[in-house]
Amino acid sequence: MPNSEAQVLDPAVVDQAIHWLVRLRFNPADEQTQRTFEHWLRQRPEHFLAWQRVEALGDDFAGVPPDLARHTLKGARSGMHRRQSLKLLGVLATVGGATWLGRDYTPLPALLAQQHSRTGEQRRFQLDDGSLIQLNSDSAVDSYFNEQRRLIVLRRGEIIVNTGADAGSAQPRPFWVQTRDAIISTQNARFLAYERDDGTLLAVQRGAVSVFPGSSQTLSVNNTVQAGNQRLFTSNGVREFKDNGLDVWSWSDGVISAHHMRLGDFIGALSRYRPGLLRCAEEVADLRVSGTFQLADTDQVLALVAQSLHLRIDYRTQYWVTLSAAS
Repeated sequence: MPNSEAQVLDPAVVDQAIHWLVRLRFNPADEQTQRTFEHWLRQRPEHFLAWQRVEALGDDFAGVPPDLARHTLKGARSGMHRRQSLKLLGVLATVGGATWLGRDYTPLPALLAQQHSRTGEQRRFQLDDGSLIQLNSDSAVDSYFNEQRRLIVLRRGEIIVNTGADAGSAQPRPFWVQTRDAIISTQNARFLAYERDDGTLLAVQRGAVSVFPGSSQTLSVNNTVQAGNQRLFTSNGVREFKDNGLDVWSWSDGVISAHHMRLGDFIGALSRYRPGLLRCAEEVADLRVSGTFQLADTDQVLALVAQSLHLRIDYRTQYWVTLSAAS
């Protein structure tokens, strides 16, 4: 008879054990729940064995979102021994409780981040695995790599990630990006993540990216974003992102590119690249802007837009600028 370590278990039984572990670890268990669990445990020897293997993870579950844990284990079942699946979940746990979606969002982490950019600055750098990271204006990231995974923490702003081949590893490690609202994961992709006021924008140019919203209760195929698509996600879920005419990738080339974009929205986007207050009057906010403009000189951008739309620019100071209708 095979020993308990070598015995292959029915995946459905292991999934039941995973369900019980997540339920008992992450939800208060009343007496009825406990009795139901104990009854399940005694029904078959395979139940007890599956529970032993799953429970062996112990405190490695601490800090890992339960839906992400369950999803990872179920996804790993295909073509992988269950013991390897458990090891994979342990890898996720090495990220640490503090770094999962409860990270500190005071200004200090961004100021102390490993890589950051000033207002109006775009930066790019390469990581040890060959990945290329681009920072937009006023952005900050930290990176945490180990033998099992690659993790980028977006502390503030916007990044473009072009994942590297990870040639130095025996096999390519999973690539994770933690944002304010979710965890996103890929193996090989080029994508953009931008922390906006209304959520985090994810745009994918190459490959596919999976999104795990922070407080989502379900995971579905809708959480996988394919190349050519973009989504806006919050801690509660993922939804379509309405195109407002801005080319979200254009800043990586040092320009801001708009097509029939509301002036109010355009000014809001441009304001990210200069310090102080930049705004337009309500009576001109619905005018439309089209064109590609160099971000290196935002005063020139304002002059060109004002000329094409017959607007007046009022500089109260260099840091307080208003566009309004020409008299």
